[in-house]
Amino acid sequence: MVDWAQMREIISEPDNVAIAGLLGAVVFFAAYGFRQARANDRLLSRLHTGPPAQRPPSPQPERLPVWPYLLKLEFLAAIVVTVLLLVWSLAIDAPLEAPANPNQTMNPAKAPWYFVGLQELLVYFDPWFAGVVLPLLIVIGLMLFPYLDVNPLGSGYYTIRQRRVALTAFFTGLSIWIGAILVGAFIRGPGWIWFWPGQTWDHARAAYENTRDLPDLLTIHNAWGRAFVGLAALALFYSAAAWLLQKLVTRSPADRDTYAHTSRIQYVIFQFFAITILFGVPAKIVLRLLFRIKYVLVTGWFNI
Repeated sequence: MVDWAQMREIISEPDNVAIAGLLGAVVFFAAYGFRQARANDRLLSRLHTGPPAQRPPSPQPERLPVWPYLLKLEFLAAIVVTVLLLVWSLAIDAPLEAPANPNQTMNPAKAPWYFVGLQELLVYFDPWFAGVVLPLLIVIGLMLFPYLDVNPLGSGYYTIRQRRVALTAFFTGLSIWIGAILVGAFIRGPGWIWFWPGQTWDHARAAYENTRDLPDLLTIHNAWGRAFVGLAALALFYSAAAWLLQKLVTRSPADRDTYAHTSRIQYVIFQFFAITILFGVPAKIVLRLLFRIKYVLVTGWFNI
């Protein structure tokens, strides 16, 4: 039976209101952007197909002054945002709690909404990897991707056909992060146990997960053998993911032309970050949730 009162209480918490607003804004603006991109793609296809006599004339670049066209919109947007923040601050209390009391701890103790996705990743990875290495890889990857992208198309206008690889990579990473935030905020209950939406949070419930490492499935207990199995599994995974990524980024003639103009170093760096973030993180989550596999690579110094 769905516990509607609890669902309303969880969603109405000050931190979770921001998450609900974030989800709605992402869905709305993504749909609006894709709608504009499809319109631009239809226009581009009309410009480049059909007999020359029937093709519409190429649109000439139109120059508009900054005032009033741009500044008027920016001023209006600033007013709307200011009113929204004012209403928000008056209607919803700030998510401030009482001073910390070691004799009465929160259960669950959750990070702010912008860190709760990182807290959810701690379930699937070692703390050093989920809290240090993975965020560092994401930041470095976001810094490098603009320099690795040699596709000159799609600059300054919305398009899908000319930016398939970039859009797919971006929305995959964005979906992983938003999904982790939603799970951590609305599904993880007392003891950080998985409760489905609407399921009553039972504070007396205890989780007994029979997790195991990948070498345990092969009954390998030797330290060197466990490390070798983990390295072999990672090598096999990266090889298969690299082959699949190669197929995905060379599906269309435009993508193959972009690939031909990309240097080997650029492509290898792109593959490493794309496989680690876009393929590796979902694969590790699936292994933990479906197969109860905690770590793949087990060593005396670190685990993955």
